[in-house]
Amino acid sequence: MRDPHEEDHQVPEKLGRDLDPAAVRAWCTLALDALGREREEIDAINVYPVADGDTGTNLYLTVEAARQAVEAVFTAHDADGTLPDSADTVRALAHGALIGARGNSGTILAQLLRGMAGVLARGCDGPHLAEALGAASAAARQAVAHPVEGTILSVASAAAEAAAAAGPALPAVARAAYEGARAALEETPGQLDVLARAGVVDAGGRGLVTVLGALVEALSGEAPPRRPRTRWTAPAPHAAGAPEEPCAPGGPAYEVIYLLEADDEAVARLRARLDGLGDSLVVVGGDGLWNVHVHVDDAGAAVEAGVEAGRPYRIRVTHFAAGTAKAEAAEPTQRAVVAVVPGEGLAELCAEAGATTVLALPGRPPASGDLLDAIRRAHAREVVLLPNSTELRHTAAAAAEQARAEGVRVALVPTRAAVQGIAALAVHEPGRRFDEDVVAMTAAAGATRYGELTVAEHRSFTSAGVCQAGDVLGLIDGDVAVIGHDLAETARTVLDRMLSGGGELVTLVLAADAPPALADHLERHVRGRYLAVDTCVHHGGRQQAPLLIGVE
Repeated sequence: MRDPHEEDHQVPEKLGRDLDPAAVRAWCTLALDALGREREEIDAINVYPVADGDTGTNLYLTVEAARQAVEAVFTAHDADGTLPDSADTVRALAHGALIGARGNSGTILAQLLRGMAGVLARGCDGPHLAEALGAASAAARQAVAHPVEGTILSVASAAAEAAAAAGPALPAVARAAYEGARAALEETPGQLDVLARAGVVDAGGRGLVTVLGALVEALSGEAPPRRPRTRWTAPAPHAAGAPEEPCAPGGPAYEVIYLLEADDEAVARLRARLDGLGDSLVVVGGDGLWNVHVHVDDAGAAVEAGVEAGRPYRIRVTHFAAGTAKAEAAEPTQRAVVAVVPGEGLAELCAEAGATTVLALPGRPPASGDLLDAIRRAHAREVVLLPNSTELRHTAAAAAEQARAEGVRVALVPTRAAVQGIAALAVHEPGRRFDEDVVAMTAAAGATRYGELTVAEHRSFTSAGVCQAGDVLGLIDGDVAVIGHDLAETARTVLDRMLSGGGELVTLVLAADAPPALADHLERHVRGRYLAVDTCVHHGGRQQAPLLIGVE
């Protein structure tokens, strides 16, 4: 029998020569599958920097976003029967991880992949992979405000050093990196006191070993022979000067994460400001797009710092429970609603009604990982999912399927617009049977016609004729029904058409930049022409459409 630690000399000819696009694709798939199998185990050993039990989940969601980006590149080439080149594929891998990064370890993994992509775009053989791992380790350390040994950073450094000492064969470099990372992982409890006290290895480092194991399998066709240990049974030394145990009294109360569009100079100032506000600061990215992660007591100040630096979006604020172990042991609620909303105002409205919300910004719809994360945050046995968009139907279905595999009962109500979601949420009653609640919410959504007003960006053909750039478009049930030049006049026309078939309630959702008098004007119009119809106005905040309309 061949020694599993020997260099693999029986790699098929099509494997091992190059980390080509197909191999990158396979790496993503294998890494996602492996993290899916090991997610709960990695979550269970998560004690640093905060013992919130989500490192495995965050790494899974980060790799899922990377895989989706790689798949999108392949899909774009399917039409003409070509394959993407290696540079485009590895850049997609890095970009997907950057925009989908979750948590401290997920953000660092995104920077590791970005560091690798910068080198692999020039070449994908063994020497380039070794160089890429070195660049990745350096980039990750630079991204962390205060690097700590005994973490994913130490494991990445060891992987890079082992890869540099390997021969030129690509599978040998990958295997050496994996073995170096695995050995370093087992040393982490001796480097970080909190790991030694808990008797575990570092969770982020454990996840990185899994990702490198998937790389070995993608290149050689063989999975690594041994899984790394998660529990550490050797005597636990207390390293001098080791950081205090996370979750000690006085630790930061919030984790804040957001994507940021800003230049390098503004990000440098942002790093300094956030470093003074909290800890666990990681800022990754470049070329105008960054992923910011920090633990703070003042979440508003952290977001405000991002606004001053550039344009933050996909903002996520998580409150660390005062007693994490107690929070983990808490019984889930029976039922929850998860709703996708197009603006902050509707997010507040739905949250007040008890829903867990996911923000959808113009041009940046949430991925299935975002919806799955929201379902998990809802912490309920039963979840009603409101996608509130026709474009999110398949994304929501994928998230629901994954949640069901995790034991959550999920019903997907096919809401096609935010106003249908509002109508569904209005009749939601957690006390009745799940099926009855879902039927009632589905019926309320289906009985709500939806419209919106938007402004044409360029000349185009529509179902109502040809529009010019700057024209006001009135859409009813997803189709352009009215082309106008004045927002208020077009809104009146759309309302009249929607109410021509009857209705009892008009819901108006105005964007932050809509004319201040628009709501009053339309309310007067409805009162004057439709005496039996009530009007309800909501302020949606920043949203793409100046006005959303619902008629029930």
